Amino acid sequence: MVSLAGSQIPSPSPGQSPCAAAGPQRRPGRSMRTIRSALLQPDSAPGSPAAPRDGGGGGAGDSDIENLTDSVIDFHLSELAATAGPAHPAAVAKSSSAINAAATELLELSRDFSDYSSFNSDISGELERLAMAAAGAGAAFRSDAPDPARAAVDLNDLESMDLSPDAAPLERVEPFVLACVQALGPDAAPDARRAAAARIRLLAKHRSDIRELIGVSGAIPALVPLLRSTDPVAQENAVTALLNLSLEERNRSAITSAGAIKPLVYALRTGTAAAKQNAACALLSLSGIEENRATIGACGAIPPLVALLSAGSTRGKKDALTTLYRLCSARRNKERAVSAGAIVPLVHLIGERGSGTCEKAMVVLGSLAGIAEGRDAVVEAGGIPALVEAIEDGPAKEKEFAVVALLQLCSDCPHNRALLVREGAIPPLVALSQSGSARAKHKAETLLGYLREQRQGVGCRAGSVAATSLAR
Repeated sequence: MVSLAGSQIPSPSPGQSPCAAAGPQRRPGRSMRTIRSALLQPDSAPGSPAAPRDGGGGGAGDSDIENLTDSVIDFHLSELAATAGPAHPAAVAKSSSAINAAATELLELSRDFSDYSSFNSDISGELERLAMAAAGAGAAFRSDAPDPARAAVDLNDLESMDLSPDAAPLERVEPFVLACVQALGPDAAPDARRAAAARIRLLAKHRSDIRELIGVSGAIPALVPLLRSTDPVAQENAVTALLNLSLEERNRSAITSAGAIKPLVYALRTGTAAAKQNAACALLSLSGIEENRATIGACGAIPPLVALLSAGSTRGKKDALTTLYRLCSARRNKERAVSAGAIVPLVHLIGERGSGTCEKAMVVLGSLAGIAEGRDAVVEAGGIPALVEAIEDGPAKEKEFAVVALLQLCSDCPHNRALLVREGAIPPLVALSQSGSARAKHKAETLLGYLREQRQGVGCRAGSVAATSLAR
């Protein structure tokens, strides 16, 4: 239950405008066995803040927070599964072109995370109710707004209301939504605004049609100022309400237009643990609009996301990894991530086996290795031996992600190829090329080809030097 204790709320900042940590030194050629223990140390990246404690001031319970903090990928994976059958009501409500567009976006986002993503196993009760919510997704909204006198409701009734489509059709929910929007007005008392944000958070949690109704009701611009609230409960409620609303695709443009990106970054820096990871999820959702990715990076989202990699919960680390992966499709955001010290915590996460973060860390590391600064930082942080160790000792899924990251590190860098050979990578790569998945075999064979070229080139140069000496 969300606490409704009062607190003063400041005015929002006007307008929205787009606004190095070096890894530890390591000698090339040092055996991976000698640094394994160092890689598994839980040291945070330089400059990373300590993990904040969960706000106790009446925030949602632990289980409720887990239900509210699943990444947007979770939602889309379950939604696509729910709409896959032609007989499902949601399949009737969506046109084939819309379904194809959603599938294309998801595949683009999750291509490198592949089927192995632990998001499938992180789906909460929120997603288990998705099929029930989809049944009401095609309900038509009432075109006539209710008379204010007839719309008078007791918002406390929401605490015990059954929000299933059969028990709560939109006609019954609409007066509560309008009352919440009214309570969010700038002239309302701070405790009333906090309570209204909590109730919108609740209403937006369950059903697509209710999220759409809230989106057109004027709630989004009214929630944005609360993102800068000094009341942690009000801020967390506003962040999570906007996250839930962003699960409805058409609400994302409205959230962006309301100037929410910079305040969400503020919440990512200053909020409770739950507010930070929910802000990361909300930014991930908004980054589905490609032009938002540069804006999110320019507004300062990368450093607090990197801090979440080091100091966040397991759920927060997963959300930060997924958001960084999406944002780092833009080169400038890659540079920001490297400058913010992302490489060191990513290498540490490679050693956290079984947590669901290892594979994702490898994917983000491979993405950052796409720029020269990223490759240098990975080498300095001991990334090559960590990835070789994953190929030696990790499960099949980790081996595949590790060889993809190594290929990115070594494809255009003879120096890194020499380091890879010196780490003893050839035997495990040969084994992977014979027994891995089809993709892993192909990547391992390609990488072995680079290493053969490297060794042949060294042999040719050595022979040339010897021949010159003899001629003299």
